[in-house]
Amino acid sequence: MSEVYKKSLIPPPKIVPSILSADFRKLGEEVKRVEKAGADMIHFDIMDGHFVPNISFGPMIVKALRNEVSLPFLVHLMVEDPERILGPTIDAGADIILFHVEASPHSWRILESIKKRGVKVGIALNPATSLSTIKYMLHELDMVLIMTVSPGFGGQKF
Repeated sequence: MSEVYKKSLIPPPKIVPSILSADFRKLGEEVKRVEKAGADMIHFDIMDGHFVPNISFGPMIVKALRNEVSLPFLVHLMVEDPERILGPTIDAGADIILFHVEASPHSWRILESIKKRGVKVGIALNPATSLSTIKYMLHELDMVLIMTVSPGFGGQKF
């Protein structure tokens, strides 16, 4: 580790590939390949076709891949009413759950529900959303994802 990171409050960068760009016919092989390549975790984008225009997959894919690798699973919920799928997502093996502050007026309640289950929690912010929106809860978050593109499709230019 470099001296800069040892003396800094900034944690070293993490490599967290998203399976959204994987070959869905070979997901098990794909996650094993990224683990061997040195990824720090795997990013799952769960999209419902309502909060974002695209549909991806649900907690059952997270569960199906949980035993394939030992990497932590970061699950990014791009869904309306994230509370509805918190339980199944946690039960599927999520280690970190990110949800959009724009998706629910009950962000604090969602945050507490996730933490009570022993899972790390983060907030995702759309590009137009001010960071001040989450100022009151920053001290409780394990992660903040500031989107550089509007969510819903992988591979966008930013």
